[in-house]
Amino acid sequence: MKDLDYSIMDKYITALETLSNIGNSGYNLFDINKRKVLFYSSNFGQLLGYVQTDYVNIGQQFFTDKIHPDDKLKLSLQGISTLKILNSLSSEEKLIHKEIKEYRMLNAQNKYVRLIEQYQIIELDKKGQIWLLMGVVDISPNQEEFSGIKVQLLNFKTGHFIPMDTPSKAQIELTKRETEILKLVKEGYLSKEISSKLFISLHTVNTHRQRFLEKLGAQNSMEAINFASNFGLIG
Repeated sequence: MKDLDYSIMDKYITALETLSNIGNSGYNLFDINKRKVLFYSSNFGQLLGYVQTDYVNIGQQFFTDKIHPDDKLKLSLQGISTLKILNSLSSEEKLIHKEIKEYRMLNAQNKYVRLIEQYQIIELDKKGQIWLLMGVVDISPNQEEFSGIKVQLLNFKTGHFIPMDTPSKAQIELTKRETEILKLVKEGYLSKEISSKLFISLHTVNTHRQRFLEKLGAQNSMEAINFASNFGLIG
């Protein structure tokens, strides 16, 4: 979005690097607009025994690949649900909530450890939608073996916790027609061409396209294709 002022990043990066030097927590900034991590504190990987040269050139993908495969899909599905809930709140309410989640990640000794990560909204765009999130990561004090992830929303003004049930894959499973259209979009077909190919109206094609965007929490078809491909919803 053109109205986002990325010059503010410098002040956040300076502040988070200072905090990471004082304590042992890892910090990051996540950009909802770009759907990517813009910054990791220099000590981020040290929590798991990695050195900065392990991930400096790879960035976000290095850590994404280290998440336990069973937890990765659940985190993605949960992230869609959480963002929908947060975006339904007023601007004031968005800024007093944080997401707290636990999941497993592979450390430098090739062992899965549980991390606890907190994401707090620190900037909204001019429409009041979520833009920047600050992440704080630590080794969880709970290292007991159990499958799955744990996610909560916290209103840190009132102290009220909202437990979040991880949505099942079926809750965002695409219909046969939605899958068919998404595959054709992936192959480069335009809506008009899909309409002719499947013998359905252009309006019907666009309706299905809007539905799979909503189900996958994607802003455009490319995001929907990437998500669906990564997690086996389409081939």
